[in-house]
Amino acid sequence: MSETSRIAFGGRRAVPPNNSNAAEDDLPTLELQGVVPRGVNLQEFLNVTSIHLFKERWDTNKVDHHTDKYENNKLIVRRGQSFYIQIDFNRPYDPRRDLFRVEYVIGRYPQENKGTYIPVPIVSELQSGKWGAKIVMREDRSVRLSVQSSPECIVGKFRMYVAVWTPYGIIRTSRNPETDTYILFNPWCEDDAVYLDNEKEREEYVLNDIGVIFYGEVNDIKTRSWSYGQFEDGILDTCLYVMDRAQMDLSGRGNPIKVSRVGSAMVNAKDDEGVLVGSWDNIYAYGVPPSAWTGSVDILLEYQSSENPVRYGQCWVFAGVFNTFLRCLGIPARIVTNYFSAHDNDANLQMDIFLEEDGNVNSKLTKDSVWNYHCWNEAWMTRPDLPVGFGGWQAVDSTPQENSDGMYRCGPASVQAIKHGHVCFQFDAPFVFAEVNSDLIYITAKKDGTHVVENVDATHIGKLIVTKQIGGDGMMDITDTYKFQEERLALETALMYGAKKPLNTEGVMKSRSKVDMDFEVENAVLGKDLKLTITFRNNSHNHYTITAYLSANITFYTGVSKAEFKKETFDVTLEPLSFKKEAVLIQAGEYMGQLLEQASLHFFVTARINETSDVLAKQKSTVLTIPKLIIKVRGAQVVGSDMIVTVEFTNPLKETLRNVWIHLDGPGITRPMRKMFREIRPNSTVQWEEVCRPWVSGPRKLIASMSSDSLRHVYGELDVQIQRRPSM
Repeated sequence: MSETSRIAFGGRRAVPPNNSNAAEDDLPTLELQGVVPRGVNLQEFLNVTSIHLFKERWDTNKVDHHTDKYENNKLIVRRGQSFYIQIDFNRPYDPRRDLFRVEYVIGRYPQENKGTYIPVPIVSELQSGKWGAKIVMREDRSVRLSVQSSPECIVGKFRMYVAVWTPYGIIRTSRNPETDTYILFNPWCEDDAVYLDNEKEREEYVLNDIGVIFYGEVNDIKTRSWSYGQFEDGILDTCLYVMDRAQMDLSGRGNPIKVSRVGSAMVNAKDDEGVLVGSWDNIYAYGVPPSAWTGSVDILLEYQSSENPVRYGQCWVFAGVFNTFLRCLGIPARIVTNYFSAHDNDANLQMDIFLEEDGNVNSKLTKDSVWNYHCWNEAWMTRPDLPVGFGGWQAVDSTPQENSDGMYRCGPASVQAIKHGHVCFQFDAPFVFAEVNSDLIYITAKKDGTHVVENVDATHIGKLIVTKQIGGDGMMDITDTYKFQEERLALETALMYGAKKPLNTEGVMKSRSKVDMDFEVENAVLGKDLKLTITFRNNSHNHYTITAYLSANITFYTGVSKAEFKKETFDVTLEPLSFKKEAVLIQAGEYMGQLLEQASLHFFVTARINETSDVLAKQKSTVLTIPKLIIKVRGAQVVGSDMIVTVEFTNPLKETLRNVWIHLDGPGITRPMRKMFREIRPNSTVQWEEVCRPWVSGPRKLIASMSSDSLRHVYGELDVQIQRRPSM
């Protein structure tokens, strides 16, 4: 069988897949119907001499479409909204005898029914929701058009042509990269699936290129700024390249559900050679430690230039890069942080903590983990595939945790559906529901093989869910968008939809113990001793003796323990209606040698009341306070003028820091850069000066990070107000 016939009879799909925005098929410049008679010169008909797209950042097209911030000299418009182009002909245009149209093409094998070939008709009036071009001005040999795209059209980079009809066929302009036009999602257009009706929210969730990420621990929330850089040179092309690498069919690129789902798979490198390699083992020899990144720009540009995944990311890095991807394409997006986030391996909506009979944690049986915090994204869109009421914010997560339909991706899952326990709706709602709503179950694994439920904590998981406030750097509590604080109905609804608990905890709970136990960890500073105070309170008239067990661990922020650095058993005697405090000193030398990426310590206290065999259990984490980088500026803070930025760090530890990298970033002020210091001795200070020339006015941020062999997660930032260049 010949090659031709193999293509012709290729099953359901006669045309090969069209899954690359970068790949091109040129339209022919001449489409003639038969032979042109001798003596006819096609150049005598209407011919295009030039095309003007008004694509400077101060032009109406970019200002009206909110694309004037993109560092890109091509025309960038948002779909469903009109824009202007001007066509110059070889002679004045006569509407009675001349017929022309504009055409947009994307990818290879353009087809009108797939939306990859778009002939734009000249119309007397533009119609909402449809492609059309209206002549708004005729002057000498020029025609100015108001062109409107469909609010459902493919998002990507289109090639533009002008076709003129003659009695003998079509004359078309030749391929010209200068007329390439990017079309993006449009949150300002009511007919677009990503329409957001609040101007302040659009400013924040689409146009803001600097964000704040919350991390740390629920009682000690820490913040760091992140440069999304969605308007920086090359980033828009990289976001389109990410979809090309995913081999995403072009016809699906107008659907924010599909785009966000593909993005959640492609931001991590697991199983698809995506943008970022995740690493949680504290070994980053072949790349950059996750805490050293200051923003998304370096990561995305390196991914495109190297065509290989970038090393390394953890949840907040995945979320930062994914936020850049979504905002760059025009999908409103934000990063959320969930404190005490459950990683439910088996989707049974409970975190099972197995204890030995003496109260120690059984690490072999305990497979579920509770992350100190976990960052994911929310993207704003309608959900026509779900019942009415489940549009709006959708949870999308690019951190590779669990497989979804054969790939590491998560979402978009309707936040409203998660809140009400409707986990039957796609995509991945049961997993996100478990992250915020699981029960924490303490189970004693008896020596005879039986399991006894000792305690159920229904309030530990999803303790607090936050995002950056609109128009400021503060924290906005959005916990109530994900869960009813007191209501168990959502959990019962989720169970009804198929997430079954293997252990029946109903009615198994013992009567509430007459003894309460709690403990406090004092604010801990890196390199200093700290104290942990355990309080036992006897609410009864009985006399009790208690055997208590303390386990102190270095943990990853994912809740997975690296090493136990201290364990202690002690006995407590409680008189009736009394309380007793036990203090345990944690010395710096006990934890300093084994610290991980985020200097997180986890304490687990279990106690058995000897007289009743009741088991009490409590766990808490603390994040050590780490020194900061100091950023200073001097000189005029004006667009186009030089200013000097200084980054300063003093080593507060008793050990020398080696292989120290300092990263500096500031969207609109400086491109990301870094500098290495071989070592910083105890109590000594290093300074790094750079000359920067801002190109964006308004409130900006300088962001710095530091990483070394033994100390990471060191940050600093500075708010600066860049003035416009004075007019002459």
